[in-house]
Amino acid sequence: MTASFFAVQDHDRELFDRELNDFLPERIFDAHAHLYAQEHFRNGAPGIVGEGPESVGLDVYLKAMDELTPGRRYSGLFFGFPHAKLDMEAANNFLAAEVRADPHSRAQMLVRPEMDAEYVRETVRRDQFAGLKCYHVWATERPTFQAKVESFLPEEHVRVAHEEGLSITLHMVRNRAMADPLNQQTIRAFAEHYPNMRFILAHAARGFNPHHTIEGIGALRGLRNVWCDTSAVTDGGAFEAIIETLGHDRLLYGADFPVTHERGRCVAIGDSFLWLSESNTNFDTAYADLRPTLVGLESLRVLKTACRNMRLSDSQIEDVFWNNAASMYELS
Repeated sequence: MTASFFAVQDHDRELFDRELNDFLPERIFDAHAHLYAQEHFRNGAPGIVGEGPESVGLDVYLKAMDELTPGRRYSGLFFGFPHAKLDMEAANNFLAAEVRADPHSRAQMLVRPEMDAEYVRETVRRDQFAGLKCYHVWATERPTFQAKVESFLPEEHVRVAHEEGLSITLHMVRNRAMADPLNQQTIRAFAEHYPNMRFILAHAARGFNPHHTIEGIGALRGLRNVWCDTSAVTDGGAFEAIIETLGHDRLLYGADFPVTHERGRCVAIGDSFLWLSESNTNFDTAYADLRPTLVGLESLRVLKTACRNMRLSDSQIEDVFWNNAASMYELS
């Protein structure tokens, strides 16, 4: 574990106090966060997971988020950290046990496309999972970044989600994400045919390049079982497009912990995007006194700007941070 892992510095605290403290509600439901243990990854844990604590359960998450956004009370929707060399059964067991400690939190089961649908149903019922979390690294197509939704989220899993009243967090891929016609067609078809299933489109419908969400989100207009989370989006425009097209009640705050505690941001470039971080950018060569802050704070700044641009009221902002998720998951 490195000394800098999850480190919040003085300039991060100053930015939070100046820009975000008055914006952020006290009660927060984080619709996109990872809990995990390093021992569940074969041949070593990847990236930020391998740099941090051996076990990252609910207690570690709550402490880290309190350091990032002091004084807030968090519950959330949690899932494991998806990786091709993950012991998925162990990861799901760890997650289910951790989330039971908070009655206002929920867990999603990591699923591979080859999993038998009845096995998924039985596991969901046994461990009280509220949803499914698929991911492109397990897709049947290669390269997985160009995979169609069906190759990592088969229809039989969507059917189980419909029959069991589950949510599905979907991080779509393909170059143009929400602007890709195949993604649009599949998401709409699944949502219409399985209305008791709830889609959560991760990262503002993968709006790391917000122009893709701006262009494509209209294809989902009118669907009442589709939401988008805000996780790790640090470039402006996607949140506004979701609020304008789907409604503010379709937007869920998500942090993407532990990505929240990485320094840098993601920026749109051309028809794609680039993550700027301490590993690929020499911030010391910048024109001015540049001190990069944490992804979690950058994303909150973009969300604050979107709420102002769309003239959301205080109560509507509270919807984004708590009430929308509370309605979905029937929280008190």
